[in-house]
Amino acid sequence: MAAGEEEGLAAEPEQEPAAEEPRSFKDLGVTDVLCEACDQLGWKVPTKIQIEAIPVALQGRDIIGLAETGSGKTGAFALPILQALLEVPQRLFALVLTPTRELAFQISEQFEALGSSIGVQSTVIVGGIDTMSQSLALAKKPHVIIATPGRLVDHLENTKGFNLRALKFLVMDEADRILNMDFETEVDKILKVIPRDRKTFLFSATMTKKVQKLQRAALKNPVKCAVSSKYQTVEKLQQYYIFIPSKFKDSYLVYILNELAGNSFMIFCSTCNNTQRTALLLRNLGFTAIPLHGQMSQNKRLGSLNKFKAKARSILLATDVASRGLDIPHVDVVINFDIPTHSKDYIHRVGRTARAGRSGKSITFVTQYDVELFQRIEHLIGKKLPAFPMQEEEVMMLAERVAEAQRFARMELREQGEKKRSRNDDDDTEEAIGVRNKVAGGKKKKRKAF
Repeated sequence: MAAGEEEGLAAEPEQEPAAEEPRSFKDLGVTDVLCEACDQLGWKVPTKIQIEAIPVALQGRDIIGLAETGSGKTGAFALPILQALLEVPQRLFALVLTPTRELAFQISEQFEALGSSIGVQSTVIVGGIDTMSQSLALAKKPHVIIATPGRLVDHLENTKGFNLRALKFLVMDEADRILNMDFETEVDKILKVIPRDRKTFLFSATMTKKVQKLQRAALKNPVKCAVSSKYQTVEKLQQYYIFIPSKFKDSYLVYILNELAGNSFMIFCSTCNNTQRTALLLRNLGFTAIPLHGQMSQNKRLGSLNKFKAKARSILLATDVASRGLDIPHVDVVINFDIPTHSKDYIHRVGRTARAGRSGKSITFVTQYDVELFQRIEHLIGKKLPAFPMQEEEVMMLAERVAEAQRFARMELREQGEKKRSRNDDDDTEEAIGVRNKVAGGKKKKRKAF
């Protein structure tokens, strides 16, 4: 045991210098056919977490990977799994658990892209999609299942003939978030029905007490691969704040969108309702804005995401459901329209821009009610943010038009609400701040979506 632990601790310092020089995937021990797949995806040089994790994973060790969002985590666990699958082809070989549906589809895309030349089949099992078609997909016994915990438990309990007794790999991606969203009971159920003799990879942006507890339950003598020990934001990210009276928040938002016109924006709101309202408000003012939040149906959510990714829309308004894990390459500016209640969420939100070496901006709106939360964020990232330069009088000139758009947005929101009541729409995950209960009036069960 002790020797293994030493090896785990040594893995970091030993590999640190190597991270400086670009190394190829071949150097890490990845087989030729997968190196070609990486090349086709445009992955020229492995990222820090891949340099640390892949060689250890190929030796057959369990891994705890601590790395910030956008650091290449998916490749760090997908490549060792696909290489092991090449050596011992088997159905129902690996299970990847993720907290949100969008992340599940994104991971599935990467598995398909990396494994297409070797015929790997993967299936996404998430809420909001017909269970019958999922049962049929599971009956075909794919190699890799990517799932949200609740819906997977549903199939384990109710789908005849489906079990994971032969599973060889378990991955928990964004493990801190899985546990944050109260999937502990589901994770426990899954751990009980999969083989103890398996490889487990635990990836998390932050090491919380819950993640440590999960590590003890699920991993055997793991090697820790950490690429960021402290909370940090990317070097090339310019971070600003603006201090404003809360009643003019909408006018300031419109001013900034005009000032920085030509960029693509991701605007974070704290509730589904505010996301929807702000999207309607901006549309009334002629902006191409689309919402992405937990009360939209799965098809609408994927549609929103694809329109934004394809640059058909330049403004995506989202709740924290979109702050983690989603890889949208071209976000130029992140706006924290509502300041995050949890300081760590700030890091994940601003991590949507300045990805993969590009530069980006983030602007946080601070009203008279948010000062304490903002100070906590500055304390967490260890720096004082500069104020974004503003022309107050220009903002006030917008106030009248904005007030009119607000009125229209409220009317549209009311109409949508009435339509929704007549046909109960699907629900989905939100960070556990009771947002869903507030917005939906508590009428939907907390975990209905999965």
